[in-house]
Amino acid sequence: MAGWARWCYRHRLVVLVLWVGALFGLGAASSAVGTNYANVFSLPDTDSSEAYDLMTRAFPERSGDTDTVVWRVSGSSGTVRDTAVRERIEPALREIAAMDGVGEVASPYGAGPVAAAQISADGRIAYAQVTFAEQADAVPKELVEEVVATAQDAERSGLQVELGGQAITRTQEPPTGIAEAVGILAAAVVLFLAFGSLFSMLLPIVVAVFGVGTGMLSATLLSHVTDVPEVAPLLGSLIGLGVGIDYALFIVTRHRRAILRGQDPEDAAVLALNTSGRAVLFAGGTVCIALAGMLVMRMQFLDGVVVATTLTVVLSVLAAVTLLPALLGLLGPRVLSRRQRRRLAANGPEPEESNGAAARWSAAVQRRPRAVAAVAVVVMAALAVPVLSLRLGATDQGNHPETRTTRQAYDLLAEGFGPGFNGPLQIVAEQPDATGLVERVRDVDGVAQVVALPVPPESGLSVIQVVPTTSPQSEETDDLIDTLREEVIPASGVEAHVGGVTAVFKDFAAVTGERLPAFVATIIALGFLLLLIAFRSLVVPLTAALMNLIAAAASFGVLVAIFQWGWGAELLGIGKEGPITSFLPVIMLSLLFGLSMDYQVFLVSRMHEEWVHSRDNARAVRIGLAETSRVINCAALIMICVFSAFVLSGDMEGAMAGIGLAAAVALDAFILRTALVPAAMHLLGRSNWWLPGWLERRLPHLAVEPREEEPRPEEPRQAEPVAAPAVEAVEAEEPAPCGVSVVHGFVRSEEGEPVADAVLTLISAGGRQLDRVGSLADGSYILAAPCAGSYLLAVRARGYEAGARHIRTGDEPLVQDLVLAEEEVGSRPLA
Repeated sequence: MAGWARWCYRHRLVVLVLWVGALFGLGAASSAVGTNYANVFSLPDTDSSEAYDLMTRAFPERSGDTDTVVWRVSGSSGTVRDTAVRERIEPALREIAAMDGVGEVASPYGAGPVAAAQISADGRIAYAQVTFAEQADAVPKELVEEVVATAQDAERSGLQVELGGQAITRTQEPPTGIAEAVGILAAAVVLFLAFGSLFSMLLPIVVAVFGVGTGMLSATLLSHVTDVPEVAPLLGSLIGLGVGIDYALFIVTRHRRAILRGQDPEDAAVLALNTSGRAVLFAGGTVCIALAGMLVMRMQFLDGVVVATTLTVVLSVLAAVTLLPALLGLLGPRVLSRRQRRRLAANGPEPEESNGAAARWSAAVQRRPRAVAAVAVVVMAALAVPVLSLRLGATDQGNHPETRTTRQAYDLLAEGFGPGFNGPLQIVAEQPDATGLVERVRDVDGVAQVVALPVPPESGLSVIQVVPTTSPQSEETDDLIDTLREEVIPASGVEAHVGGVTAVFKDFAAVTGERLPAFVATIIALGFLLLLIAFRSLVVPLTAALMNLIAAAASFGVLVAIFQWGWGAELLGIGKEGPITSFLPVIMLSLLFGLSMDYQVFLVSRMHEEWVHSRDNARAVRIGLAETSRVINCAALIMICVFSAFVLSGDMEGAMAGIGLAAAVALDAFILRTALVPAAMHLLGRSNWWLPGWLERRLPHLAVEPREEEPRPEEPRQAEPVAAPAVEAVEAEEPAPCGVSVVHGFVRSEEGEPVADAVLTLISAGGRQLDRVGSLADGSYILAAPCAGSYLLAVRARGYEAGARHIRTGDEPLVQDLVLAEEEVGSRPLA
């Protein structure tokens, strides 16, 4: 990893040209071929899929999308049949029919029973069906906008005209990319506040844009060779932006920290990639594994989602470990703010110290782990309560905001022709005459209308359209489908199947519910195995698995409260409440599992590092939380901004995924990883790191971060002070074989007075903090080094100049007294 990072750093222009060429090349190719998304919701071996297959035999192939123009006459008198109404509507319909790209317009003013059925019983509502020559995603948006404008130009006082359908929905959506743009802007604000540097702020955003851009364009090209659903690019950009910015944030943070510790920019970049870069590779791998877990569901619709999202994550990780070091090479020391560069030049290298709010919170968790754990559990349990009423189904135009014409058209059709008109069922019988079945269905409770559709005689089939009395999302409609399948059709003695969009989504939800336990078990098992190998512990992966389940339950509780119960849905501009989209739990669980693993890896890896050095669980948990909570919370805040912005996408599934993942990340980062996990690890003590010996010997070794390189005797560091002139360099004996070494002594002022509460930090040759203590009242201190060798000893105390010196430890304890000079009046106070 180090060699690769150094190559990218030194050949930065080559790497940058390759990425820019890839982005523009993929963009040109995708623009040339266009998109070919396919929403394949049918499932093999289900009743609705059998009905769909038979319907393709019964009717000639109809490639065009069919949309609806609906109008209503209001007032005390008058109907849609009035001459004044027809004189406004019929010319508009003829104009629409003459447009290039419109295949047919079925008007209610024609002859025959089919046209008459397009007018409501009270004569106040009517509709016309507009069939385009192409499917919805292929119909030019300009044509759809012209159809909408022409139809709505017929409106007048007392005559309302609305339009519905998939093609019409496209005109109601916000401009493409607005959600991504808002998310990136919010992330930029967070990054600028975290780094205080414009260039550092731009780095994660540029890397994420390249990763997501190449991923989405690649998914567009793949849609021509495999089935990729329309929602896949949206989900891919959602997860790609989140992980892309976060992964770059982790690496840039480590890079900046290394420069502040005195390394030159190239070595700092190599160190960052060889440490945080490895963690990013591991974390990205876990996200991809979690996404691939969706294949366990054996749903063709999800296969395309897996392809698009996994490809985007892979390219985001690739951008983080190749493009990012190249950009770091272009910036050099400018990755730090001007203030940081001036401070570094004036005071010399400074060790990273855990202080401030993060350190205070970590200490509070250590003092009261039971109270912290109890509060966290109560909060998560309360948020998880709504998940008990989770109902899977499908969203439709009835869930759109009330201001949209698609929602208005949906409501008008429900008002004029019944709630079930927007989701009719099709019963496909495998015989030409199904009169008996029609009569049986007509007598079933919950059926508003039954019509035998004309079918070509050579097909040997019968198609019966059934309009329920309830809406497509109603539980009563689901019960009606079960009644038809389990009672009515078997009693008729006819081989028949129930299909239609409503039946398809019901089957999809049923299959999802059946296969979800196996899916959850798979991703939990994979996560357990990865953490077991990485941290050599049984308790750590068990804790992570439990936390993942808690986070999933709480986040789905939030989702149910907002989208199913409608708490604040209209306020957020989401639309009407309804069931949770049936495929969303699978996608959300995959993404949540991957993101939770990211935070768990970054948190526990630092704890594990400290545990290996000190074998003190309380210290390991305290230091690990103090040193990682800030960057984890910053990363989580960025993801929350990115995910929440997808409420603006205009897509209900995208809004659900965005709100659900934003809630999951917030709960996971701010409650689980920074409160419940460390509190639990304090309570568990040394058992956190227990692993049976027989299992230890059989497990492969997988290090999230490289082993600390031991200092080489032949390359000793120059023994010179690097911070304050008051600290002199001291030579030591040649290093002895590996074994814990002790450094101790006193910290005193120039007058010989003891300095209490001075912070002393022992830093490895690679820039890693190994130990940190505070001096006692008499100025004494003691530090532990994991091995004999060269180290940097840094000291800071309020009111005194900071200092640092290089030391050599051997097989005997090293006595190192330190003398600090008082800080000059008017100088910058210690941070």
